[in-house]
Amino acid sequence: MQINILAKAAMTFAILVGSAALPYCAHAKTAAQDATQTEPWVSTAWLASHLHDSNLVLLQVGEASQDKAAHIPSARFVHLEDVAATSGKLSLELPTAPELRQRLQGLGISDGSRVVVYFGNDQVSQATRVWFTLQSAGLGTHADLLDGGMPKWRREGRPLTDKSTAAAPQGTLKPFSLQPTVVDAAFVQAHVRQPDYVLIDARAAVYYDGVEESGADGHLRHGHIPGAHNLPFTDITNDDLTLKTPAELLALFRKAGVKPGDRVIAYCHIGQQGTAVLFAARAAGIDAVLYDGSFEDWTMRDLPVER
Repeated sequence: MQINILAKAAMTFAILVGSAALPYCAHAKTAAQDATQTEPWVSTAWLASHLHDSNLVLLQVGEASQDKAAHIPSARFVHLEDVAATSGKLSLELPTAPELRQRLQGLGISDGSRVVVYFGNDQVSQATRVWFTLQSAGLGTHADLLDGGMPKWRREGRPLTDKSTAAAPQGTLKPFSLQPTVVDAAFVQAHVRQPDYVLIDARAAVYYDGVEESGADGHLRHGHIPGAHNLPFTDITNDDLTLKTPAELLALFRKAGVKPGDRVIAYCHIGQQGTAVLFAARAAGIDAVLYDGSFEDWTMRDLPVER
């Protein structure tokens, strides 16, 4: 796992990747928000008008069978395993920078690429995990999510195809260092009850409340990390899977106990659903990092939980 545990290592995932967002997806924010940010998504209308841009890399996340049946023209299928570490005990974690660079180049991504990630059916958190990985690679200036994903694209009657698209990068992807977007269990323990830090559990309430158990195989537990607040990842979208407005997302964080100036540490089962909360934090102008190992790693270490 890539860890950056410097003093103030929870320094702002949002600031690291949000300040260079491109003008066409920029929107004014209200004075109530914590920082000046731009929404980390593009609309279906924007994508339709840029579908033939030579530098566009469109990634569909979900089941391979969905991609083969129909996808947005020029889209390439990506599975979480394609951008995750291949070794280690955890189900999902960031790979090393050299490994990730090789994976991204294999998807056709270069320094000049404009990357848009979308979910095939309802796999919102899979798409945000891919988005998060791109941010961790330092590609925050040219990587966004498609608002509403494939479901919204379909509802609008926009074009689909079953023809595959080969990865053909226009240029190269220069070597990079991973951004400090993740923290480990020791960081969580040290900061969970510190002023200006709020630990957010992105799992469904049945897991947070301990009704259902969760964790690593052989270490299943009921409850959540002590001191955590619950903001289920499904709350960031509307019923039709379109994204809530920045003001609505900010209200969710306020309800979960996040005050102006607080930094969020998000976790979930394995580090997938938590990225949806990080995505929402970015849109709401809130600093956030991910406990990449999440509850799987926490229980594997036999650390305490509460209900």
